[in-house]
Amino acid sequence: MDTAIFGRAVDHVWFGIDPETRSFLEYRLGRRYARQRLGIEKDHEAQVFGQGLNFFHIENLRASRLLISTVLKAACIYATGRRNATGLELRRHEVVSALVPSSFSGFNILHLSDLHADISQEAMARATELVSSLEYDLCVLTGDYRGETFGPFEPALEAMSRLISSLRGPVYAVLGNHDTILMVPGLEHMGIRTLLNETVVIERGRDRIHLAGIDDAHFYRVDNIEKAAQGLPHDEFSILLSHTPEIFRQAAHADFDLLLSGHTHGGQICLPGGIPLTLAAVLPRSMGRGPWKYNAMAGYTSAGAGTSVVPVRYNCPAEITLHRLCPVAR
Repeated sequence: MDTAIFGRAVDHVWFGIDPETRSFLEYRLGRRYARQRLGIEKDHEAQVFGQGLNFFHIENLRASRLLISTVLKAACIYATGRRNATGLELRRHEVVSALVPSSFSGFNILHLSDLHADISQEAMARATELVSSLEYDLCVLTGDYRGETFGPFEPALEAMSRLISSLRGPVYAVLGNHDTILMVPGLEHMGIRTLLNETVVIERGRDRIHLAGIDDAHFYRVDNIEKAAQGLPHDEFSILLSHTPEIFRQAAHADFDLLLSGHTHGGQICLPGGIPLTLAAVLPRSMGRGPWKYNAMAGYTSAGAGTSVVPVRYNCPAEITLHRLCPVAR
């Protein structure tokens, strides 16, 4: 008869993590949540290297990148795709709601997503150039700052710091499926408030709106909309930041008025007409890029500023977005 012995003599989750980082995360997130998030990351990293069922994942398999690049080069369209990937566009989106207070009329939210800052260097340079000339009241980042889904994250933070130096005003962020919880101390040291199933209040005089953010719901599945929405007034405008738009149903039924997300890259490699070959997400294709609506909730899925797997784009321009809040008569 086999006998299993369980215990906690050695905490492998924190192995290799310096005490200062551990202390920060346990204070910032709470011991249980910090340990849970990091433990799930390590489990997924083990799967990446063949210690689980999910061995094949296109973002982690270097051979797939080589194959796609080789096919594109053979078709003589690889160079075009590289040029397309650096041609970021500024998109403008109006959010009209009777719940937007009149004092927030014209309130501009700069939205950047899927920067993959350590591998999309030319796109990052273009994004930095674009944002430096924009006027806005608030900046939000909806995840995926690192190129890989595992491994070193310091190069991504270094590249992010150059972009952040060009941003003004409050900056709020959520983590994506490429981001480790170990990036949070570095992001917050730069002045980026990372919302991990949390909500903040944005005030103008006596009026206010609410901004919530959830942890990654796609890969790590550590989102908690109920916690983020706890205490939100039903009659006040609220925005949810999520890396993936896949949680649109939960967000709408939790009474959020606007969902801002990314993750899909708009498909990145699309057929003429912007038809994506794949969105790497379980949701209606109409929600894969740009504005959409579900029940009473408005949504916007950014096509992202960077690239993943291969540094190319076809029929799907990279973007940064300015969302403008517009009240209507009640």
